[in-house]
Amino acid sequence: MESCTLRPFRLDDLEALVKHANDPSIAAKLTDAFPNPYTEEAGRVFLERVTAADPLTHKTIAINDEACGAIGLHAQHDVWRRNMELGYWLAKEHRGKGYMTEAIRHMTQFAFAQYPHIDRVFARPFGSNIASQRALEKAGFTLEARLIGTMVKNGVIEDELIYAMRR
Repeated sequence: MESCTLRPFRLDDLEALVKHANDPSIAAKLTDAFPNPYTEEAGRVFLERVTAADPLTHKTIAINDEACGAIGLHAQHDVWRRNMELGYWLAKEHRGKGYMTEAIRHMTQFAFAQYPHIDRVFARPFGSNIASQRALEKAGFTLEARLIGTMVKNGVIEDELIYAMRR
C-alpha cells in the first residue's frame, strides 16, 4: 500500500525529482519555464532555491517517501498582492489516485493559515488538462474564467482556465 505525504523538499530528493520530472507529459501541461528535458542541473537549481526559502512554499508529493511530484505557492505582487498562485505536477504512475486533490487542499489551507493577507489562491490549468481541472474542482476551487486561445504550448494554442478558492 502506497503512503502519500506532503513534505518539504530535501537536497537528497535530486535523483527522484529528475527521474519523475523528466517525463515530457509533465512539461506538456506546464509553462515553458519548466525544463524539458529535466536535467540534474535543473533539479539541483530548483532544490537549492526551494530548500533555502523562508517560509517554505514548495513541497514534494512523496509516495513512500520518494519525491514523485511538486506543489508550490507563488506570491503575487503589486495590485495582485492578496493572491497566491498554485502550481503542481505529479508523476504519471501516481495520477488518478486522489493524491493531487489532497495536496491542493493542504496547500490552500497552508496559504490561508500562513499568509493572513491572502484572500485568494488560484491556479491556471490549460483548457485541455481535464485531470487538473477535476482535481481543483474536487478540492473546492471554482472556475472563474476561461480565456480563449491565450497560450501556445508546443505549437498548440490553448485556452487558459482560472480556478480559485477564496478565504
